Amino acid sequence: MIYKNIRDNKEYLIESFNYSSDFVVVEFESLFKISLMACYIEGFIDRDLFDRDIYRSLVFNLKKSDDIKYFILTSKVNEICTLEEAIDEILHGRLVLFAEGLKKAYSVDLSKWDKRQVEQPQSEAVVRGPKEGFIEDIAVNKVLLRRKLRNSNLIFEDLQLGKQTRTTISIAYIKGIANQEVLKELKGRISRINADAILESGYIEEFIEDAPGSILATVTETEKPDIVAAKLLEGRIAIFTDGTPHVLTVPRILVEGIMSSEDYYVRPYFGSFLRLIRILALFMSIYLPGVFVALILYHQEMIPTVLLISAAGGREGVPLPITIEVILMIITLELTKESSLRLPKNIGTTVNIVGALVLGQAAVEAGLISAVTVILVSLTALSEFIVPQLTQGIIVYRLVVTLLGGFFGIYGVTCAFLVITMHVISLESFGIPFAWPLAPRDRSGLKDTFIRVHIKKLIYRPKVIARQNVRRQRPPKGD
Repeated sequence: MIYKNIRDNKEYLIESFNYSSDFVVVEFESLFKISLMACYIEGFIDRDLFDRDIYRSLVFNLKKSDDIKYFILTSKVNEICTLEEAIDEILHGRLVLFAEGLKKAYSVDLSKWDKRQVEQPQSEAVVRGPKEGFIEDIAVNKVLLRRKLRNSNLIFEDLQLGKQTRTTISIAYIKGIANQEVLKELKGRISRINADAILESGYIEEFIEDAPGSILATVTETEKPDIVAAKLLEGRIAIFTDGTPHVLTVPRILVEGIMSSEDYYVRPYFGSFLRLIRILALFMSIYLPGVFVALILYHQEMIPTVLLISAAGGREGVPLPITIEVILMIITLELTKESSLRLPKNIGTTVNIVGALVLGQAAVEAGLISAVTVILVSLTALSEFIVPQLTQGIIVYRLVVTLLGGFFGIYGVTCAFLVITMHVISLESFGIPFAWPLAPRDRSGLKDTFIRVHIKKLIYRPKVIARQNVRRQRPPKGD
């Protein structure tokens, strides 16, 4: 409840905020001797709007406490009846206004805080297509998506997670297209989250994913509104989290890792070529080091003679076994990547140059590693960067495959390939087969997998995801 006496409300709120210095209480009177009190957190509201639209208006016009709502010159006003509601409103960046003699208060949305400008996400750069990306403000992110989908059936459902952080998250989907079974399952998993803090969407991802022990993620994350819009139009559901630009979408299938939004903005033949390049890069980044080690150690007869002589000459004088040499180079690559990411941009560029050129060249000249190994690991790194959505799985699988190739030869690499393939086929994301449309095989789904057919032929949404309103366009006349 809310007390009629302003002083009682003030004491309760100040104690609830533990006398925090950023909790602001402004007490004032109207010219007609009506006592008023405004409470907010410093930096969360626009103080100029408060002075202009609330303070001055009430001071000069308010004659009776019951008329307070009529002199708040903003439409963003809600009536609240308990002090617990008042605390919640204040924590979410709103101003709460009390009047002497009233057993209710008013929440006024004057929120304003510094935020990052909308800009292109560095991790998902494109040559052609929208350059804008999500930011840390969930309200702005909703607007960015709404600009892509000007549809009254686009629905946002807000809730709060985290007992201490009270983080706002929003579930977004298109009514009439979204998979209702997935939506129901998602809401159930989210409702079971009972944690102190939700600081980033990665927290939610770990709570809702199907296979927590898997190296491969069964939830997609992106920073681009056009990608989220495209996925919603296929029947998926998006999860926005306040405080992060990374938006989650479910369900996820493996082939999303080799797709890019730019594939649909360029000619279909070139888009298909890019996808084939990414598939090649995926296999090279995982299996190339292991195959190389296996061939050098156990299967020299499978290497062309000229290449074998060249590789053997390059390794002359190298003291380390080939397996250890490749593993050390892969670890050195990861060290270089991590240091360049964590350091300031200018220093990170210098570290890249030192790690890639100076150390690599010096190690070859000193005879610690062979030039062939440097070329191999560099090619592997380039391949990894082409499929950034699968980077985490690639790094772990590459190390495992290289070790198996070093111990068991090509048979170890083959076994690794079979185990990885069976693992991928066994995964599901919210009841949807992770390996679709390859397993189970679906001919219509293959039109937008390894190749991207002409957009006129993409008549149906992915049938495994969209269970209603599956047709997204009519086939052109004459086709």
